[in-house]
Amino acid sequence: FPLCVHLVSDEYEQLSSEALEAGRICCNKYLVKFCGKDQFHIRMRCHPFHVIRINKMLSCAGADRLQTGMQSAFGKPQGTVARVHIGQPIMSVRSNDRFKPQEIEVLRRAK
Repeated sequence: FPLCVHLVSDEYEQLSSEALEAGRICCNKYLVKFCGKDQFHIRMRCHPFHVIRINKMLSCAGADRLQTGMQSAFGKPQGTVARVHIGQPIMSVRSNDRFKPQEIEVLRRAK
C-alpha cells in the first residue's frame, strides 16, 4: 500500500492493554465499513509489556485483618500497560491514496 498514516503520542504516558485493544477494534470496524475488508493494513506499534500492580486497602470497620499498610506493599498484578514516549508511533494504518480522508478520520476516532 502506498499511503501510511501514523498515530503518534504527544506526551509520555502509559496506555493500558484495554485502551490499545479498544482503539484497534474501533479502527478496524470503521475501515472495514468505509474502505473494504482487503483495502487496508493496521499495525499496532506499541505493546503492553509493563505489569501494573495494586496494593489493595480497605477503609471500613473490621478491615484491620486485611490491611498491612505500607508494610510488604508489593501488590498483586492488576493489568499490563505500554509505556509510550513523546513522538513514538502507537498505531500505523496503510492503504491506497484514495482512502486518505478515511485513514485520518479513523486515527482521530481511535485517539
